[in-house]
Amino acid sequence: MSIQAPSAPHDEVRERRRRFVGHLYGLHAKLESANAHQVSEARRTLAQLRRSLTGPRHEADAYAVVFPFDPPQAEQQAWILVAGLFALNPRPRSRTAPGSRSLGTSMRALVAERSSAERRFVQLLAVDRASLPHYLRQTVRLLGAEDIALDYYRLLDDVVTLMHERADPDRVHRVRLNWARDFHRPAPSPAATPPTASVVSPTI
Repeated sequence: MSIQAPSAPHDEVRERRRRFVGHLYGLHAKLESANAHQVSEARRTLAQLRRSLTGPRHEADAYAVVFPFDPPQAEQQAWILVAGLFALNPRPRSRTAPGSRSLGTSMRALVAERSSAERRFVQLLAVDRASLPHYLRQTVRLLGAEDIALDYYRLLDDVVTLMHERADPDRVHRVRLNWARDFHRPAPSPAATPPTASVVSPTI
């Protein structure tokens, strides 16, 4: 009887994810660097990550970026996918708390610029595990074309849930519901401008 190695504690795994995504954001920071060597290095790495999305033959191009952060075996494909997605749309780290902006929020911003993207989002909500990478690639390319950022911390958490071989159907459903809720959430109303106080001339 085979004995499975115990899974890493949840907090430890989350810390690995955080460091991995932080490294991806570091590639964008290098792109903005005044150091020509760092810029060249970042461009080369991002090109390799984009190539890793083109099929199993090129997936190995992502290994040198992903595996130093020791992804759990059940999460490897999700990490490799997110590394490639980042390379399609590299943006700076969000100023808000990591993990606070879902894909649904970014897609809402996209539809404001390109209404036809709503159909793409509806399809994304319905696809199965096998089709998810293809639809995510198309979605992230659309976001990149409109300069719309993604929260890759949150995206990695969500993709790990959706692509897990033994995913809990309830957790998968919650991810999709969260995306849909954030997509349809009403935009915040601009703060009401307080009425200008009328100036009353003093009585003489």
